[in-house]
Amino acid sequence: QVQLVESGGGLVQAGGSLRLSCAASGRTSSRYAMGWFRQAPGKGREFVGALNWDGLNTYYADSVKGRFTISRANAQNTVYLQMNSLKPEDTAVYYCAADITKPGLGPWHRSEREYEYWGRGTQVTVSS
Repeated sequence: QVQLVESGGGLVQAGGSLRLSCAASGRTSSRYAMGWFRQAPGKGREFVGALNWDGLNTYYADSVKGRFTISRANAQNTVYLQMNSLKPEDTAVYYCAADITKPGLGPWHRSEREYEYWGRGTQVTVSS
């Protein structure tokens, strides 16, 4: 079992920055891939980015590439999503997710079906 808790969401003006955190607990090993997804009102959940167990390999959605950065601190069992140059269309609930079956990263991690554990999400609102 893995428990995931997101934090760091809030209201920010367009062009601003936020850093989201995802704290993991309940598992001694951190050798698993992690992902971030988001869901805007009236839309399905959308892939944002993912990274492998040591943080050296990452994938990003085209819509956030160059603006968002995923990283992890395994000693603290925490994954981060640094969001810069935010746009109103980035407004959504952001979720972190864990795929404990695979330490590595592959293109399949763009699918929410690859992840076994999910946090409850944190709201990010970007005003224009």
